[in-house]
Amino acid sequence: LLSMAQIVLFLMLLSMAFITIIERKRLAARQRRVSPTDAGVFGILQPFTDALKLILKETIVPSQANKVLFYLSPVV
Repeated sequence: LLSMAQIVLFLMLLSMAFITIIERKRLAARQRRVSPTDAGVFGILQPFTDALKLILKETIVPSQANKVLFYLSPVV
């Protein structure tokens, strides 16, 4: 049997998931972006488009920057 606290926690998490989905849909509509479900049939192409975007993304390193510190700075 589930306790009342577990039921309330589950309902809160479920409602937050739906709120997140609604928020993303509304923001995408406001910015006129293509939602993941519009990229191919049922959004099947979305992971491929994300991978392509990641592969083709260009890293810009300032010419005067120390390259080792520039790449290690997010780790620190």
